[in-house]
Formats: sequence, structure tokens, C-alpha cells
Amino acid sequence: MIDTPHITDSHCHLDFPDFADELPQVIERALDAGVKRMVTICTKLRQVDQVRTIAETHAPVFFAAATHPMSAADEPMASVEELVALAAHPKFVAIGETGLDYHYTVESKAVQQTSLRLHIEAARQTGLPLIIHARAADDDMAQILSEEHAAGAFGCVMHCFSSSAELAKAALDLGFYLSMSGIAAFPKSTALREIFANAPVERILVETDAPYLAPPPHRGKRNEPAFTAHTARVGAEVFGMDYADFARQTEENFERLFSKAASYTVAV
Repeated sequence: MIDTPHITDSHCHLDFPDFADELPQVIERALDAGVKRMVTICTKLRQVDQVRTIAETHAPVFFAAATHPMSAADEPMASVEELVALAAHPKFVAIGETGLDYHYTVESKAVQQTSLRLHIEAARQTGLPLIIHARAADDDMAQILSEEHAAGAFGCVMHCFSSSAELAKAALDLGFYLSMSGIAAFPKSTALREIFANAPVERILVETDAPYLAPPPHRGKRNEPAFTAHTARVGAEVFGMDYADFARQTEENFERLFSKAASYTVAV
């Protein structure tokens, strides 16, 4: 019997109500699909206890936290000290998701930019990677990331990347990573797949953003970490690789960027 290649869902939201009634089963299905790790993301810091509990309860799950840009104007401003304190937890592996979203919340862009810079500083101080959400804000995002990186290096993944080729290049030039979500597997996402194809495969991660953006053949349904495998198979096709080789490469990429998750060991 051939073992299923291992991959990591680098971004999901297991604390959302969509999973409340069957979280153990969702995680079990992920493991059966070869998804051996999941990073669940807290988008409002006041809810971090719930996400931390999920990571503490389920061995394959790690967590990250930040104030999502769409909530930046409605939530208390995060502090660097607060984020650094969260990073003391052994399964807290990234700062995010933070970023800029001008699609629905352009009126709060000044607050979003302030919040983003605070999260970047926390990433610098902790040495943890930054998880970026970017939508309809490519120019400002490229400028802020470039300015801040020049002021002090940090690691970063452009989560659920579906922006322009220009922002992809700006991120890659800074040494950042691009993450493929179910969007990259949609039939009409030819241009997005081309952006990924032109990126170094050594800088590619895979994710679900569950419960959102389920890839075919589950499009339109609730997404879950097991479906990372569908996106990863499309990724393998994009890069002209065998699935096992692509899975192995994305695992290496994840462990390079999320080094705290890679080195995590269960206390005896």
C-alpha cells in the first residue's frame, strides 16, 4: 500500500461555527487525505482563547492570531506587546492574518495600515512569519511591505494569493512566499495559475482558507482542511510535477517558513 503524501493546510479557520458540530471528524478526514498539519487562524484577538484551545486539544493543529484588516476599525488596536506575549505559546507559529482590504473596507485604510505595521513589528520581534491578507490594495501593500522589510527583515506568506502579477513579483523579490488556495483550482483562474507557474516552486504553500473557497469538486460547499489535497494536485499540474514531489516540496517550504511548527515536539 502506497502512503498518501503529506501536506499542510497552512491557513484555515477551525474556530468558525461551520465546524462546531464535527471538528474531530473534520480533522480526522484531513489526516486521511494526507493533511498532517493545519494552522488555524484567529482573526480577532479577543477570540484567541478559542483558537488556542483547538490547537491544544488537537495534536495536528497549530495556531496564529492577529486583527484581520476588515475588522481593524471595529476591534481594539493590537499592540506589539500583546502579539509577542501570544508567541510564547509553543503552538503559536505565525502573526496573522493581517494586511489590507480595500474591497469592502476602504474607508478604514488608514487604520488598516497602522495595524499592519504593528503586526509587522511583532513578526520582527518574534521571528515568526507574517500572514498577509491582500485584496484590492496592491500598490499600498507592495509599498508598505517593501518599506518595512528595508527597515528590518521578516518572513511572510501572501495567504490565499489572488492578486496581480506585480504584487506577486514584489513579494517574491522580498523573499516572501505565495500560498495557493482553492481559487487557483477554479476553472476560470487561468491567469492566476500562470502567476504561480512563474514563481519559484520553492516559495509555494498550499491552504484552504476553510470554511471558504472550496476547490473543485467541492466548489460552492463548505471547505475543510482535507480539501487542501485537491488544490495541491492542481499545484502539481501547474508546476509539471508528480503529486508526491510537489507535496514534498510544499512541506519543505512550509517548514522553512514556519520553522516553529517544524521543530515542535510534544512534551512528555
